[in-house]
Amino acid sequence: MKSQSELVELWNRKAAVVRKWCLISTTAAGSGHPTSCLSAVDITTVLFDKYIKYDLKNPLNSNNDRFVLSKGHAAPLLYTLFGVAGAYPLEELKTLRKFGSRFQGHPVPDFKFTEAATGSLGQGLSVAAGLALLAKRENKTFKTFALLGDGELSEGQNWEAANFASYHQLDNLIAIADINRLAQSGETMFGHNLVSYENRFRAFGFKVITIDGHDMLACDQALQTAVANNDGSPTIIIMKTYKGKGVSFLENSDQWHGKGLDNEQLKNALEEIGNVDDQLKFELKRVHVTEGETLKNDDVSLDFSFNPGEKTSLRKVFGEFLAGLGKQRSDLWVLDADVKNSTYTEKFCETLPERFVECFIAEQNMVSAAVGLSRLGKVPFVVTFGAFLTRAADQIRMARVSNANIKFIGTHVGVSIGEDGPSQMALEDIALFGAIPDTIILQPADAMAVTKLMPLTLMHEGFSYMRILRPETPIIYSNLDEFRIGGSKVLRKTSNDLLTIVATGITVFEALKAADSLEADGIHVRVVDCYSINPIDKKTLNNCLKETERPIIISIEDHFAHGGMGDFIGSALNGTINSKIIKKMAVEKISRSGSMDKLLGDAGISYLHLVEEVKKYS
Repeated sequence: MKSQSELVELWNRKAAVVRKWCLISTTAAGSGHPTSCLSAVDITTVLFDKYIKYDLKNPLNSNNDRFVLSKGHAAPLLYTLFGVAGAYPLEELKTLRKFGSRFQGHPVPDFKFTEAATGSLGQGLSVAAGLALLAKRENKTFKTFALLGDGELSEGQNWEAANFASYHQLDNLIAIADINRLAQSGETMFGHNLVSYENRFRAFGFKVITIDGHDMLACDQALQTAVANNDGSPTIIIMKTYKGKGVSFLENSDQWHGKGLDNEQLKNALEEIGNVDDQLKFELKRVHVTEGETLKNDDVSLDFSFNPGEKTSLRKVFGEFLAGLGKQRSDLWVLDADVKNSTYTEKFCETLPERFVECFIAEQNMVSAAVGLSRLGKVPFVVTFGAFLTRAADQIRMARVSNANIKFIGTHVGVSIGEDGPSQMALEDIALFGAIPDTIILQPADAMAVTKLMPLTLMHEGFSYMRILRPETPIIYSNLDEFRIGGSKVLRKTSNDLLTIVATGITVFEALKAADSLEADGIHVRVVDCYSINPIDKKTLNNCLKETERPIIISIEDHFAHGGMGDFIGSALNGTINSKIIKKMAVEKISRSGSMDKLLGDAGISYLHLVEEVKKYS
């Protein structure tokens, strides 16, 4: 057994390997953040060499400890740590930032050892909290470590995550704050005033350990204390460090952020680091049990019946159906933002509390915590008012970069919510999710459609978004109706239709009322329920253009004009919006409080406006 002095000597030698390759890789790339890497080398060397248990052959082994690099610009450090652990030859690090390399500028899923895409700062603690929560709920023994930069601690999401971790008693979560004083353009908010960080984390219920981050024994003792902690409080190790540590002309200098060394500078730096033994490896602790993927039962079957024409709450049926799905799928989790009594996820909470996560009014943390759950094979449903999902736009974007399998549900969409007014109306949500590649967007018009589309959402591997209406709507579908991703329903059709009305959600009923009114005047129109907005049913739309008297589609939706269903139709048909092919009716202004009918009329998307528009072409 090695003495303390022998351990420190060995850790210093291994840290030298890490420093060397962080510098070599960034010089080879011609860019990167070597000095941000060097400040955190010492504690991560001790962490990987003594504490991390990990099966390199199976990064998704649910017994592996998890390491989240929240300060994603220090990606070369992450890559080098796993290289020194033996995951790949260190020489491969010279491909950093090159096209086709697994080592991209910031961590993404191409690098299979990353827990989530980071680089948009301030999200890593939330991801780590999601991972730690999973372990806590399922009695897993793994620990989750998150390396945070001091610059990103200005981001409010960190404090949402801190609240969350403390509330859920995540004593298996160990955050490490690298307080190196320097941000991109100058000194951080608190510089090296560690007490400011201590006070904040302590106020959020964290166990706080403050150390010199370049003292190997202090790093070891802090990690030992943190790993042994089981008092219900998460731990934060606050380290005073220096950017560029280990190279005198880089150390504590504000001139080097985001800059790699040129070849001459690299030569001088490596000479200062001294002789390095590249054969030294981290001794990762072994993981004795390797688990396979969670078995998923795709044959979900729930029977719901409704009376035709009866007005029914889509939200209530959604909540009941979600609870039913949860009983059939043990990988299904639900995350709520203090709206479970409005979204009806309270049914899931009552039935399956161990897989229900109350995130309170902190949507950004909620989305990133879902990324952590998704990483280990869970299927999180993130449920809140659609308007409030836009608050987490960047987190949603980064979740997609992480290839997370998340199901987003937005309720209270459009002006049809009525009296609550414009602050509660989701009118940008289709545009938000529609801008994100490979995202399914669905909008059921009645409760039966909800029960048909929910299993499709669950079984779809990847991102999806479903809009759920606030108003009750009449049942128009039966249990015999079939739905599919990329499908639609033709609700009215004759052999002499003038044109086609394509509606979605609440406007389906406006379209049907308009069709009835027009028929009384001898005008027949085709009505299509576009329940799948992305992908859209291009085949049906094209057929409508060919089969109607006028090759015209009028789209009508309870969403802002830009980025909504009308734009998806236009893109699918290569048509020009508001041309003779496609006329787009959508919300064009900020709404107000009022009854649903008044607001649909005020927005110009009522059946009366639709009748008026159709008659222009008769």
